Amino acid sequence: MQDWPLFEVFIRSQHGLSHKHVGSLHAPDAETAIHYARDVYTRRNEGVSIWVVKSADIAASSPGDKGPLFEPANSKVYRHPTFYDIPKEVGHM
Repeated sequence: MQDWPLFEVFIRSQHGLSHKHVGSLHAPDAETAIHYARDVYTRRNEGVSIWVVKSADIAASSPGDKGPLFEPANSKVYRHPTFYDIPKEVGHM
């Protein structure tokens, strides 16, 4: 078990919603990680979909890079969703 890679687990609780990170676990492979995730994170039938991703395969920005990384987007106000009316029938986005 010491050599098993670490997987990050994401669960989608309902159709139409986004997957949410719920935790991590060790498993020998992705298929087994899905089974372990089902047993650990959806014991009460909470989910409709499970994603597992090897932690080593995740690339992330540093919180210290927030300014240089996100500041250019602030000058493009047309990208902000405040300009769009979303009908109530659309539901979750």
